[in-house]
Amino acid sequence: MLQTITCIECPIGCTIEAEAEGGAVVSVRGNGCPRGKAYAQSEATCPVRVVTSTVRTSSGKMVPVKTSAPVRKTEIFRVMKIINAAHPDLPLHIGDVLVRDVDEGADLVVAGNAE
Repeated sequence: MLQTITCIECPIGCTIEAEAEGGAVVSVRGNGCPRGKAYAQSEATCPVRVVTSTVRTSSGKMVPVKTSAPVRKTEIFRVMKIINAAHPDLPLHIGDVLVRDVDEGADLVVAGNAE
């Protein structure tokens, strides 16, 4: 199966063709760099994204959060349920871990200070 993918690893936005057979990538064409090839291979087999959102603290204040690493695209809705259920107490600081291992080792971390 041939997939056409627009690379988002840098501002160039190469149009890459990735051919997959049996769940494995057999060829990649059109990438301008090795990062583009790796991106296309990931997108063709198991796409991942960093999830960013906000959580409401126990005092009602909204605080930005994100996953510490990309999570599988198929798990984003499940991760969002975890985010929506979190109601941490203040104070919070950038990098504080709110929930460990939301998907394959990626933690939910605070992305902005809140007192």
